[in-house]
Amino acid sequence: MIEAMNAATQPEAAGFVLAGGASSRMGRDKARLVLDGKPLVERAVALLREAGLPVSIAGARAPLEQFAEIAPVIPDAEPGLGPLGGICTAMASTSARLAVFITVDTPFLPAALIRLLVHHAGVTGRAVTLASVGGKVQSFPVVLDRSVLPLLQSELACGRAAALRAFRAAAAAQGQSSEILPVEWLLQSGQIAHPAGLPAAHWFLNLNLVEDLSFAERLLRSNRVI
Repeated sequence: MIEAMNAATQPEAAGFVLAGGASSRMGRDKARLVLDGKPLVERAVALLREAGLPVSIAGARAPLEQFAEIAPVIPDAEPGLGPLGGICTAMASTSARLAVFITVDTPFLPAALIRLLVHHAGVTGRAVTLASVGGKVQSFPVVLDRSVLPLLQSELACGRAAALRAFRAAAAAQGQSSEILPVEWLLQSGQIAHPAGLPAAHWFLNLNLVEDLSFAERLLRSNRVI
């Protein structure tokens, strides 16, 4: 009875914000960058919560106490291994069947896309679910079935730390291909939309450079993106 109650209280999916990047091109910690009065890490946490997910921050490099006020923080088991290291540590920390990862520097993703990817992964049972835009597969957001964790850990141990390559290898090891959902098709079919009407080409904007941050601020002014 107790085991059944515990299983019932465990979330089907858990969300994680990857905040452990070196931010070398930006020159300062991107998690704490402020866009329209709100740090990027707060925007990312709010996005996953809007999508209906419990949220943790994975691999934060800055003092953990500051981030812990926003959401639980999961430090990397072994720092310096990039996003895949943070992913493996985060997945090992949860009992949720699905783990959803976004990066801290993509502030314009709509929650509707996250919800749809999670729903699709839950219905199809696919090990890896991703989106594409303009024919290019995006590494994030990604929905991973917890069954791929040992496979991702193996990729990491072998020095193959590129996230997208590891996702594909993990899916292939299970006799699958990664499930790729083209954003354009989702838009045309009316399954998702951006709350501010932002074109899909901008949804995956990565704020890697100071110029990217300036461009994001102009988008906010012209599109009233929340």
